[in-house]
Amino acid sequence: MLSIVIATLAILLLGITILARLPVHWWWIRSCEFPRLQIATLALLTLLFAPFSEAPWRWLIVSSSLVTLVVQACYILPWTRLWPVQVQRAEPGHDERCLRLLIANVLTPNRNAEGLIELIRRHSPDIVLTLESDDWWGQQLDTALASQWPHAVRIPQDNLYGMHLYSRLPLVSPRVERLIQDDIPSISTGITLPCGDDIQLYAVHPRPPAPNESEESLWRDAELLLIGKRIHDAPVPTLVAGDLNDVAWSRTTRLFCRISGMLDPRRGRGMFSTFHAHYPVLRWPLDHVFSSEHFTLRDMQRLPGFGSDHFPILTTLCYRPSRADEHETPDADRDEHREAHATIREGKEREQET
Repeated sequence: MLSIVIATLAILLLGITILARLPVHWWWIRSCEFPRLQIATLALLTLLFAPFSEAPWRWLIVSSSLVTLVVQACYILPWTRLWPVQVQRAEPGHDERCLRLLIANVLTPNRNAEGLIELIRRHSPDIVLTLESDDWWGQQLDTALASQWPHAVRIPQDNLYGMHLYSRLPLVSPRVERLIQDDIPSISTGITLPCGDDIQLYAVHPRPPAPNESEESLWRDAELLLIGKRIHDAPVPTLVAGDLNDVAWSRTTRLFCRISGMLDPRRGRGMFSTFHAHYPVLRWPLDHVFSSEHFTLRDMQRLPGFGSDHFPILTTLCYRPSRADEHETPDADRDEHREAHATIREGKEREQET
């Protein structure tokens, strides 16, 4: 009986692994991309139990578990210290070229604003980006931050897609955009660094593929790829930050990086999993910072929780265009550009079904 149970689990894990590779937008398929670390861990356990199983189940367990483990490892290893870093480490000095960015999905019903404000004051970032922030959150943040972070873009919404951006540094032509869906905002703005150079920032929070949100990932994918296309068409020093409602190793996020040429500072350093803050076993990286080749990384850390279902993440990047050639910039081929164009077009044309 034990052999049958272990074999069933091994086959189930292999099935989920295969489903995650299908190029479709259905939410239940795309959700198979999220728990790769958890699936790999379970596959390792079934492999360890295989010697205690009876034939012929033993070889079925071994073969299924090995395939699952190898495939999942190929996806998650780049986000471990076993892999080369993608964004080079910043050298000491050049503080006037560095930008400290704090991202926090506050979870709208969470009312522990003081917990987040204390983190902001302690770490003193140049830019604060909050997601899921409504009018109440905006009032708390305005009262606490307006004097030291005077430049702001406020988009209070009560649909879990509100967004607030606070900055010590001057913002250049900030715009609120609704790229794919009218109720999902994003922010596009220039930022003037203390050294006098301008960089571009996109702040995003697309709708996730989930039963109560969207039956498909199409509209999330279209928004990310549209931003990627913009970056590709106007290759200026750029940062992309926010809760992407997608994991770093997903089909869409990897395509976004190839379309845009953006780099992931976590690669070679760790996953920095930010969600779910309350369930350590079910945790993956949803909150992201991507940079163009013009930046090096000084520091990246996940901060303590403050009542939200997301941990905040704090990243310090330095604008060092003279070191751009030290990076291997990802690049998309013609078929991938066609795929991105088709996804963007379909996302704009189709109405969402929930």
